[in-house]
Amino acid sequence: MSVIEIKGLTKVYNSDKVPVHALNGIDLNIDQSEFTAIVGPSGSGKTTLLNILGGLDEPTNGTVMVNGTNLWKLNPSQLTKFRLHHIGFVFQSYNLIPVLTAKENIAFILQIQGHSTKECNEKAMAMLEAVGIPEQADKRPSEMSGGQQQRVAVARALASKPDFVLADEPTANLDSKSATNLLEIMEKLNHQEGITFIFSTHDQRVVERAHRIITMVDGKVATDVLQPHA
Repeated sequence: MSVIEIKGLTKVYNSDKVPVHALNGIDLNIDQSEFTAIVGPSGSGKTTLLNILGGLDEPTNGTVMVNGTNLWKLNPSQLTKFRLHHIGFVFQSYNLIPVLTAKENIAFILQIQGHSTKECNEKAMAMLEAVGIPEQADKRPSEMSGGQQQRVAVARALASKPDFVLADEPTANLDSKSATNLLEIMEKLNHQEGITFIFSTHDQRVVERAHRIITMVDGKVATDVLQPHA
C-alpha cells in the first residue's frame, strides 16, 4: 500500500530572477514499511524533495498524496496540523529544544497533539526505552553526546506514530559507532513496527542498509533500485 504518491512534481526557484529547476517532473510512490534512501550529488534535488514531502516547501506543480490526502490542497493551518499528526522529522542538526530535557522534548510534541500530561510522560519514557537511552531522560541536549541527541530526535519523531519519518542526513554529524547504533535502531523499528523511513543521505552506511535506493540527478529520478535484504 502506498503511503506517498507523487505525480508530476516540479519545483522552480527564482534565484536573482534566473529560474533554477530543483525538481523536474518527479513521479514516485513510497509504500508502507519502506526503508528508502534518496541519494545524489549536491544540487540533485533530494533535500527539496524531502522538504516538499514534509510540507515545508511548496511545489511549483504536481501533487503529493499522503494516505489519500493531497498535501498541497491544505490551507496553512490544516497543513501544520497534518504535519504534526502524520509526518515525523529527523534533522542533521537534531533540532532539540535546548532548555528541555530529553523526556520533555518528546513529551512537548505529544502535548501539542492534545495528550494528557500522564500520557505524554509515559509515552516519552517508552520511546526513550525504544531507542535505548532511558537513563538520559532528565538530561538537556547540552549534557548529551551527538549520538544520544539524535536518538532523542528519532524518539520524538516516532512518538506521534506518524505515517512516515523523513530523515535528512541524520548521520552526518555522528561518529562511526554512533551512526551505526542509530541506523540499527531505525532498522529495528522499521522491521518490528513497520515504520516507513525515507532518508536523504550521502552516507554509504545508510545506503548499504536501505531496502530501496532512489538516485536523483538534476532534479529527476535517475535510478530506482530495490536491493535484497535479510
